[in-house]
Amino acid sequence: MSANVPKELKYSEEHEWVKVEDDKVRIGITDFAQSELGDIVFVELPEVGDDIEANEPFGSVESVKTVSELYAPISGKVVEINEELDDSPEFVNESPYEKAWMIVVEPKDSNEVDKLMNDSQYAEMISED
Repeated sequence: MSANVPKELKYSEEHEWVKVEDDKVRIGITDFAQSELGDIVFVELPEVGDDIEANEPFGSVESVKTVSELYAPISGKVVEINEELDDSPEFVNESPYEKAWMIVVEPKDSNEVDKLMNDSQYAEMISED
């Protein structure tokens, strides 16, 4: 299986992607993660204003097979959530990098983003699974 791994994004070991947008970051789950989970039926996200901690759960996705925690790739404050996922959780399967972004965060420490994997490191990790 060849997953879509966009070059401009950063990746966590827990299969979240991070897109840097000026002083904020947009976060979602990868194409690989959604394909492993199967059909997503529900997405639970934090509230705007919540603080998230790197490597700690910030929400969950529920598929027909399982419920999986979403792990924060960085620490920061949630400034926006994708409310469309309440009504259209299938976006996670259909468009993991465009329509199904999950949260926008103001990072506590921008250096955390630099510690995440680049596209080639992530592609190598998922090819080993």
